[in-house]
Amino acid sequence: MKAKQEILTTLVVGLVLMVVLPLFMDSYTLVILSVYAMLGLSLGFVWGYGGILCFGQAAFFGLGAYAYAIAAINFGEPWAPFFISIIVPAAFAAVLGAMLFYGRLSDVYLAVVTLVVTLILHKFMNSTAGEIYKLGTARLGGYNGIPGFETLTVPWDAGEYILDTNLFYFCFGLLVVVYALVRWVLRSPFGRIVIGIRENELRAELMGYDVRLIKTCAFSIGGGIAGLAGCLFANWAEIVTPNLFSLGQSAEIIIWVIVGGAGTLVGPMLGAAVLGYLKFLLGQQSLIDNTFILGAVLVFAVLLLPRGIFPTIVALWQRTIGTRLSGSRSSRRRGKRRRNRRRGNAA
Repeated sequence: MKAKQEILTTLVVGLVLMVVLPLFMDSYTLVILSVYAMLGLSLGFVWGYGGILCFGQAAFFGLGAYAYAIAAINFGEPWAPFFISIIVPAAFAAVLGAMLFYGRLSDVYLAVVTLVVTLILHKFMNSTAGEIYKLGTARLGGYNGIPGFETLTVPWDAGEYILDTNLFYFCFGLLVVVYALVRWVLRSPFGRIVIGIRENELRAELMGYDVRLIKTCAFSIGGGIAGLAGCLFANWAEIVTPNLFSLGQSAEIIIWVIVGGAGTLVGPMLGAAVLGYLKFLLGQQSLIDNTFILGAVLVFAVLLLPRGIFPTIVALWQRTIGTRLSGSRSSRRRGKRRRNRRRGNAA
């Protein structure tokens, strides 16, 4: 019952935000912030709940974007590529995760390997500028990337494209649905096992669970969510380039989760939206280097808010509003007991 209430609350809050946010920000910015929030959510699930520090979340993000662009050019329509952009990164994450987890790599080596895989993809995509680098009719384009592919359309009207505010509604709606599904997964027996493995992997293994298989499945789920974010990014930018696999992109995702609050789902989404909007504002000036600002934000967040923005807000809420509410309830209960005593004495 509690899980159903949480999911229902999520849907209601998401609907309210979907109506309110366009009143204060333009749809162009809101779409990319929704994409960033979904990308942060993917790592928040893998790292915050699965305990898997992945520096290669940008690899799945880029694979989702490239898979959509390549498939859209070859298929000539957007909806089959939409699902392909989820399946390809999820399958790649499953294969990579199986090699890592069944190879029993430690957390440090796992982080390094995922980062190296991302950098390999970045290097490879930059070197695919020749005519020979084609998948079907789609040229990979090297550092110029892939432009000019079909973007999402209304399913029942192929001539009506999903753009501007409608694209925001679509992206934000998907973000809410994905959040609700991830929350449901975490409430399921599989999710509880994932959290148990994070807390004590050896104990979970001694209890008979196939830890390596479960971690591979969680890793694949995170890869699929990141791939969906990449697909939405491709529809927003209408071009995909090797920069999606860059070291800077990989680092930003880690920073989003740390600043927002690892170990939560809302925290990484909040961190991605706040820092993504800060990056957007800083991009309009050339006085200060953006990387310096983001690095300073990370340092101050770790020093002043070690738990992250969202857990800190929740803790402050519980200390202030929660204490007042509990105090008022206690006073009401004490008053009720005094009235009952008076009635008993009068009788």
